[in-house]
Amino acid sequence: MKYLHTMVRVHDLDASMRFYRDALGLVEVKRSEHEAGRFTLVYLAAPGDEDAQVELTYNWPDADGKAEVYTGGRNFGHLAYAVQDIYAACAKLQQHGVTINRPPRDGRMAFVRSPDGISVELLQAGPALPPAEPWASMPNTGSW
Repeated sequence: MKYLHTMVRVHDLDASMRFYRDALGLVEVKRSEHEAGRFTLVYLAAPGDEDAQVELTYNWPDADGKAEVYTGGRNFGHLAYAVQDIYAACAKLQQHGVTINRPPRDGRMAFVRSPDGISVELLQAGPALPPAEPWASMPNTGSW
């Protein structure tokens, strides 16, 4: 058995790419358009770790322009990524307009949400960093 990927459905592929690729730093591994099924698949992975992928599934709107509504992002659980510097990763996400829902007050763990409400956990690779501002005193925002 071999792990292949985790799939999440997205409402707005462009917004999701800005989050997963531009803000989070994942790289696009593969993309396919399926005209007959009216959907697009985009596979992303952490740089240098293409064995662990997230598949973004974008179902095209119907002929009337209506898109399917998805709910329950929190009951999915979360995606988790190790980062080399959790403070730098969170600062980059903030620069891209992403809310840090659970700041890395402990220098070890943070949570953010994708545009579709998917919870993403960031974990400091190796030992926790020493507590630092503004993170140490930043409160939680929303749910994560």
